[in-house]
Amino acid sequence: MTEPAEEADVVLRLDGITKRFGALTANGDVSLDLSRGEILALLGENGAGKTTLMNILFGHYVADEGRVLINEGGRLVELEPGSPHAALEAGIGMVHQHFTLAENLSALDNILLGTERLAALASARAPARMKLEDLMDRSGLNVALDTRISDLSVGEKQRVEILKALYRDARVLVLDEPTAVLTPQESETLFATLKKLAAAGLGIIFISHKLAEVVASSNRVAVLRGGRKVADLPTAESDQRKLAELMVGHEITELVRSPGKPGATLFSLANVFAGHGRDALLDVDLDLRSGEILGIAGVSGNGQTTLARVISGLEAVTAGTLSLEGAPLTHADARHMIDLGLARIPEDRHHDGIVGAMSVAENLAIESIRKPENQRFGLLRFAALRERAKALISTYDIRCQSEASPARLLSGGNIQKIVLARTLEAKPKVVLAAQPSRGLDVGATSDVHKRLLAARERGAGVILISEDLDELMRLSDRIAVIHRGHLSRAEATETLDRATLGLRMAGHGGEAAA
Repeated sequence: MTEPAEEADVVLRLDGITKRFGALTANGDVSLDLSRGEILALLGENGAGKTTLMNILFGHYVADEGRVLINEGGRLVELEPGSPHAALEAGIGMVHQHFTLAENLSALDNILLGTERLAALASARAPARMKLEDLMDRSGLNVALDTRISDLSVGEKQRVEILKALYRDARVLVLDEPTAVLTPQESETLFATLKKLAAAGLGIIFISHKLAEVVASSNRVAVLRGGRKVADLPTAESDQRKLAELMVGHEITELVRSPGKPGATLFSLANVFAGHGRDALLDVDLDLRSGEILGIAGVSGNGQTTLARVISGLEAVTAGTLSLEGAPLTHADARHMIDLGLARIPEDRHHDGIVGAMSVAENLAIESIRKPENQRFGLLRFAALRERAKALISTYDIRCQSEASPARLLSGGNIQKIVLARTLEAKPKVVLAAQPSRGLDVGATSDVHKRLLAARERGAGVILISEDLDELMRLSDRIAVIHRGHLSRAEATETLDRATLGLRMAGHGGEAAA
């Protein structure tokens, strides 16, 4: 454990924070210091209490016990609980994983929103521009201030979010999964900027599941497990394996992908056009073989969502053909695709993967409800549904009170396990996995990866759409890159590296498939 920092150096202190939701203790007596110029990584499994703790810090929740203290003039004073306005006034800035920007306004207007009365916005622009140009010069966070947010890249939008906090004279900056949608090069630029800001005295907390970036970019690491702080140590005294084991509380078995034995072409797209705008598909070719994992890399918003919808039968193509085992798919709606043996793990597990008000058992059966084992003469066989659900809950380690629990009450990792169980137990020929580990902790991610590799081993073809290059490199036999609707030719993973893929994700290098 690290020694407490000198009080004069402490810019923020969480002192004995406890927060309960009914019988659940989300945070239990958590204490944490952040010093000026320090980059602190906050780690923990899904449900470990990280988000609750940050919501208390930012005034969205009120702690049942404990205090938030901020340095004012060299002494620590208590922050008004439950007041985001007080947090902002005290110099606490937060950059959420999903940006909170008005797409139809300029970068400058987004930064100014909330800092001035509407009537004073026009007169505030000139001094604001001067202050921001100075901030950009000192931080390296360069943005075209007059450009609309909708015309900026993901990395540029994130810079606007950080500038919003710095413009308000933030002394503490909290970032939630800051590299989730960035290319490797953008991630490197971000952390170089954060180190520069920290050197100027800013205290930084970032939440991440990417242990490599934690080890490379933080000064100190705090780990939450089960709502309690179980570790607080200098990053130099840790490594990825140690941090992973602290997060889950047991040893992690390293995942090893064995050499694949791909068979014949199983599923293909030829000259496919679909969708519109930035997420359109433009003349896309794709060939998936049995017994392989085909990775699709790309920055969010380059056509992946439309590609997933087309493959799932949720969106019709405007030109081109889809084929399964050599036979053209002329009526490729979602139910037909499921019946043919194509299963999907959707990108948004909460919105598209479950029906929150339905039980775990009902969600596990929702795509196979017409099968004889689940119904007879249109009447559901509830006893059979419950028994099947109990077996799948055990096999996939779905942590819930019972098979009758509403699915919405489960954590993100356990909701993903419901989707995996429903998808993979049907033994599909093709598995579409869209962002399957997004937002999941190291334990849940490991389980997802093992399940996908097991599907590959039994001969299924897996299409893995991901923005996580570590995941793609670890699991994929071949990788293609999607950029502005064009899909590059897939290449063997062993011939690629992160830098090459990152450049192609940004539109540099790589030949689009003809």
